[in-house]
Amino acid sequence: MLEIRPFRGVRYDMALVGALSDVVAPPYDVIDSALQNQLYAASPYNVIRLELNKPEPDDAPGADRYTRAARFLKEWRREGILREDNQPALYLHDQTFTVDGKSFTRTGFLARVRLEPFGQGKIYPHEQTLSGPKADRLSLYNATGFNLSPVFGLYPDPNAEVIRAIEAGVRDRTPLEATDHLGVVHRLWPVIDGTAQTAVSGLMADKSIFIADGHHRYETGLKYRDDLAAKGELTGDDDSANFVMMQLVGMSDPGLLILPTHRLAKGFPGLTAETLAAALASEFDVTIVGQGDAACRAAWEEIEMGGDQDVLGFGTVADDTYLLARLRSDLLMDKLATDHGAEWRALGVSILHVLVLDHLLKNLGNAECRYVHLIDEVLTATAAKACDLACLVPAAGMEHVEAIASNLEKMPPKSTYFYPKLLTGVVLNPLR
Repeated sequence: MLEIRPFRGVRYDMALVGALSDVVAPPYDVIDSALQNQLYAASPYNVIRLELNKPEPDDAPGADRYTRAARFLKEWRREGILREDNQPALYLHDQTFTVDGKSFTRTGFLARVRLEPFGQGKIYPHEQTLSGPKADRLSLYNATGFNLSPVFGLYPDPNAEVIRAIEAGVRDRTPLEATDHLGVVHRLWPVIDGTAQTAVSGLMADKSIFIADGHHRYETGLKYRDDLAAKGELTGDDDSANFVMMQLVGMSDPGLLILPTHRLAKGFPGLTAETLAAALASEFDVTIVGQGDAACRAAWEEIEMGGDQDVLGFGTVADDTYLLARLRSDLLMDKLATDHGAEWRALGVSILHVLVLDHLLKNLGNAECRYVHLIDEVLTATAAKACDLACLVPAAGMEHVEAIASNLEKMPPKSTYFYPKLLTGVVLNPLR
């Protein structure tokens, strides 16, 4: 049974920092050095100094970017820059954004969720994790005693009962608002109404959660909790370290958007559409769409409108030609990926990597892929001849995430991109 709890979040005092937009940041894993510098310059209190403090030349164990983050956090709390809320709250949070000229609003709420190991409860991952990011986050947890950025979780709620229950506790209060570096508008309402909190906890109790983003943070939370338990430092079932901060969004929310992740592959110099079509012909029905930007957009429109996972688009940069390839049979894919379930094998991204890049094109080159999400990004790269082969991949749907995760399988790398990312600094979660 899922356990969802309100908590006394730690938040910025707007009277002291000015605009919330100046002190928030994206999660650490999408911040490059240029954006890091931009966030440092935005405000001396920007959460970047906690989330991703800059390394210094004289860093050493016990005096490094993690201890600096802890020092900033301690100083800001002492000065009142960061204040703990007086009452436990759930935090209604929505994000309004634009993609390809269309506006969306994604609505969810922040809460503490009791940690449970994967495969032993009702919380499911869908991506593999790496040891490096988990070690980095654990060092930050240990130094600060805080969960700084939320895990992004999805739950089934076709009738939006949960969001209606939490919205009933808002009562037309003015939200706190921030606009991030991509123009996404974030709004936050603390919900302290006990009736609403109880209703939400009750509605969530029998649901499952599928992690959309933040797998490393979730697994780090488990490790942090287990380390404390091993040292005898957990104070009981109610200890804050038994929980992780999550933003929870219904899987049927109209603003839940999964962007495709297209591949820009190097390693096929001089590859033409004719050669590619011949290599694909044994397994795919191939159609030449045309040349240039218009053909790229037409190929993607057909993939997007069709909604099928077994249709891929390819652009050969050498002759600026785009084609569509529809898989005729699952037989060879089933033989090549016997260690995965049928849902995994049917994903477009699985078909691309296992069947096309690693099998049918293996004699033509070795793919080195870069990842983009928008057709304009594909066109920019092909115009600059920054790749040899553009691979247009259908977006995975929420039904694919749910089916594969429920089978306790992980999706292939870069299968999903839930846009937009959640912000760090809107609410912080104290663990000690």
